[in-house]
Amino acid sequence: MTTEPDSLTIHGSESGRVVGSDRVLYVLVELANHANGTTLDEIAKAVRSPKPTVHRALASLCRAGLANKDGRGRYILGDEFLRMAFTHHESRPDHVRVQPILRQLAERYEETAHYAVLDGHHIIYRAKVDPIGGSIRLTSTIGGRNPAHSTAIGRVLLSYKLSNLEDVRTWIGDRMLTPQTPNTVTTAEGLHQRLEQVRELGYAVDDEENELGVNCIAFPYFLSSPRVASGAISVSALSYRTSLQDLVDDVATLRAIVAGGYED
Repeated sequence: MTTEPDSLTIHGSESGRVVGSDRVLYVLVELANHANGTTLDEIAKAVRSPKPTVHRALASLCRAGLANKDGRGRYILGDEFLRMAFTHHESRPDHVRVQPILRQLAERYEETAHYAVLDGHHIIYRAKVDPIGGSIRLTSTIGGRNPAHSTAIGRVLLSYKLSNLEDVRTWIGDRMLTPQTPNTVTTAEGLHQRLEQVRELGYAVDDEENELGVNCIAFPYFLSSPRVASGAISVSALSYRTSLQDLVDDVATLRAIVAGGYED
């Protein structure tokens, strides 16, 4: 499963232009896209700012321990940033509460289980459990993103926000719904029909719509409210190992596991 990295176009202005104190934050976000480090020139180009200005932003991040400069002169995220990120992630109540559910799903179906939340037009993966067996695994990562319209998790969560066709059109706005695969729904009318189906069934499916060879079934997860989902839980399966029909046929068990009331 391919996930989109955080980028300036996701969190920035429509023009992508970075101004004022936001620049330090944009530089930090850009660093997160380069696990092996990146240069001052590359960062300056990415954030569309002069090199002296970006250098000052990097210096501020380095003083705070949020960035480091390695022996090759390349900048990377600092250990302090990673410590903060992992400490925060481990203390999340949703992360703690969903882990047993994800483990049970991964063990039962021998496929990958995810928990994700909605962020604008994307979903963000907050937790993931891979199956113990199997040499081929999905490439999704905690913190990674995927389009909401093409994913089962995304459509589950959108079904609570977009109650009619006009809501869907407003949410789409002037942009295009990207066809992730030939199976992706890319029209407002098509997405609206999918959301109506989710509301009727109580779950969503992805039949190789986000990535060829991968299907998925997702259910809402209620953490703080019995009516509004805080996120969604899914089983994402390689289609040659587990068909979408296999998952749909077992929907009652899946629903019970997600609700926390299923025992073998």
